[in-house]
Amino acid sequence: MATTSDILTASAGNWTLVPDRSTVTFRNKTLWGLATVTGRFTEFTGEGSAGAGVSGRVTIAAASVRTGIGKRDDHLRSADFFDVQAHPDITVEVTGLEPSDDRLRLTTVLTVRGVSKPVELPVDVQTLDDGALRLSGQCEVQRDDFGVSGDLLGMVGPTTVLSAELVFTRV
Repeated sequence: MATTSDILTASAGNWTLVPDRSTVTFRNKTLWGLATVTGRFTEFTGEGSAGAGVSGRVTIAAASVRTGIGKRDDHLRSADFFDVQAHPDITVEVTGLEPSDDRLRLTTVLTVRGVSKPVELPVDVQTLDDGALRLSGQCEVQRDDFGVSGDLLGMVGPTTVLSAELVFTRV
């Protein structure tokens, strides 16, 4: 496995996210754990830079949430969940990169509904044939930590798994 230093050296420069080659998804238990809601966000942008360290930002349009059920999507956009009228964007701000076992760990600040919390994000980094970088990872967050409640009678589980496969090309 390449060291953090090797990755920073090889990826030095500025990068931009390619949305049509990337995915941002989530899953959450519901119906008291008997079912899992899966969804994705269809609109997001991002950029990053690497050199002596790494930094970057991914901005996700909260209103672009899609689960395949229109009524549920509308409810997720409401004040019960993402409150897209008051908080149109979900952001992930990358503040650093550290080695972690056989993967790398991005240190980030996740902001949902105007609430910002540090989140460590284990990622795999792969250089693609065309020179693009693909970062793949997932983490778990507690919905209540970000003010995303919307829990009817305890039906919706407290933990959401966020996953992303993001492709960046050199600027």
